[in-house]
Amino acid sequence: MQAFFPGTERAFSLSDFDFELPEALIAQHPAPERSGSRLLDGTPSTPVDRIFRDLPSLLKSGDLLVFNDTKVINARLFGEKATGGKVELLIERVLGGNQVAAHMRVSKKPDVGATLKMTCAADHEDGLSATMLGRWPNAQGPLYRFVLSNEQGDDPYTLMERHGHVPLPPYITHSDSPEDAQRYQTVFAKHPGAVAAPTAALHFDAALFAQLDAMGVQRAHVTLHVGAGTFQPVKTENLAEHQMHSEWYNVPPETQAAIAAAQARGSRIVAVGTTTVRTLESWALTGQVSGDTNIFITPGFQFKLVDLLVTNFHLPKSSLMMLVSAFAGYEPILLMYREAIARGYRFFSYGDAMLLQRTRTAP
Repeated sequence: MQAFFPGTERAFSLSDFDFELPEALIAQHPAPERSGSRLLDGTPSTPVDRIFRDLPSLLKSGDLLVFNDTKVINARLFGEKATGGKVELLIERVLGGNQVAAHMRVSKKPDVGATLKMTCAADHEDGLSATMLGRWPNAQGPLYRFVLSNEQGDDPYTLMERHGHVPLPPYITHSDSPEDAQRYQTVFAKHPGAVAAPTAALHFDAALFAQLDAMGVQRAHVTLHVGAGTFQPVKTENLAEHQMHSEWYNVPPETQAAIAAAQARGSRIVAVGTTTVRTLESWALTGQVSGDTNIFITPGFQFKLVDLLVTNFHLPKSSLMMLVSAFAGYEPILLMYREAIARGYRFFSYGDAMLLQRTRTAP
């Protein structure tokens, strides 16, 4: 799918989506309780401070919450070249036949055909190795294609589960821990394939789901395997020149039916997270229920499905800052971010959340 960049009432450039964030507000650890995070309610004209477990009071019976049920894989692997040089792989996608596409951090790139010795878990010394086949998805691609193998012939998901590390975002400064293995994953994660969590959904727990169910709030799921590109800032001042990263998504038949039913009864569709927005709006735009999307949502985009959005606070100059500005309006988002910083909200993956209402614009 090509990037979508429609006309707007004003011309936006990259600098419009920059802001100063005190480093102390970048959350390094999750809140003690998932639903105990703060929630900045942006549905009134003046943002209101709330706790995330207050969310049910802002919803109505019949509303449809749509979640991304992707599962974060232990995608970070460490190893060394035959020369002893250190190497780090971040597996972006499993390709089949034990092949994977990965980002590689290394001082000097190994040759095609070189085999890397990967670090094994202390209780599973099974000779894990990674043989480089070239670049992906083509000879000029940004990723590298490897074959993962061990003595038992295990598949890549098994190998990552056993030997990999939680792929924490670059702004989280500690090494992954048992806390991260539990909390950098939603309680309903189902389909493995993401290298970053759908963070807005990290705030939901069993008690909150029970309350929503009792209210008659409906639930549905899509899948989008979040890639490492979600953390990459946009680098071109002219936004139309930005090349958006691609991610695989799926909208299952039961979710399609739930959305049609919600629309028929006049209920709101509430996307939990920007990855859910990208999935639903990609499907609405193209009619494609499964495949890759590189949709680039910027101010002026005409949303077709999503009415409300639950999301965390995003990186400056990121495509997600542009998405929420397109959804709720540029000036309202600036106000939300100013208020969040002034009130000491915690930012990014382990941070607090906000609730946004779609700005209605003429088609």
